[in-house]
Formats: sequence, structure tokens, C-alpha cells
Amino acid sequence: MRKDVQDWSFTGYHSSLCVNARALRKNMTKQERHLWYDFLRDYPIKFYRQRVIDQFVVDFYCSKAKLILELDGSQHDTELGKAYDIERTDILQKYHLEVMRFKNEEIDQNFQSVCEKIDQKVKERCSGCGDSCMWE
Repeated sequence: MRKDVQDWSFTGYHSSLCVNARALRKNMTKQERHLWYDFLRDYPIKFYRQRVIDQFVVDFYCSKAKLILELDGSQHDTELGKAYDIERTDILQKYHLEVMRFKNEEIDQNFQSVCEKIDQKVKERCSGCGDSCMWE
């Protein structure tokens, strides 16, 4: 496969959600902006913002580590929100992706700790990848 051509088939990519994903990138929450601009944007392994996977738009996605980061606001604390998150995570895990969830309050109050957890998880998930995965 040519390097400039992406293969989205492994994540069930739905092009119909691209417009929504683009709008979400332009209208990130305060916590999403903080995590993106102050940590993930310059992280040594590429992360994507508001990425389409299956029928969802995930907050952040690292394809090398097969890792999804979700930032949860108060709507995720309801019974309906919790049930939706469980179903969503189950579907995403079928693609061999791991989902890490952080509450907005964690980003606001323990930003360094969140960054350390993400860094540790990326390194853990990339440890068997060889040189092609590490620190591009």
C-alpha cells in the first residue's frame, strides 16, 4: 500500500461522520483544548483529534498505540450516559482498541497526572511494536 493512502477499514471508518468530526475539532471543549495544545499535539507519537471510528467520533486517537482518549463531562454521569459509554467502549474494543476515560475535572485539577497516565499507557501499548512505533 502506498504511504500516502490510508487504510481505514480496520476501524470501520464512516465518511458520513467527517463533517461532524470537523465541526467538533473547531469547537473543542476547554478540557479538550488544554489536553491537545498542552500535551498531545506535540507528543512524540501522533494523536488525532475527533477521529471517526465505526459510528463514533472519539475525542483523541493514537493509531500506533491503538488507544482512544475520551474526556467525559457531566452528561456521562447519568445512567443513560454510563450505559452508552459501556456500549460504545465494547464496540471500540472489538477493533482491539483500548479506551481511556478522564473526567473533565481530572483535566482541570490533575493535568500532570493525566498526562503521565497517557504517556505510560502509550509506552506500554507500543512496547512490542519495535522501532516503527516509538517516538516519531
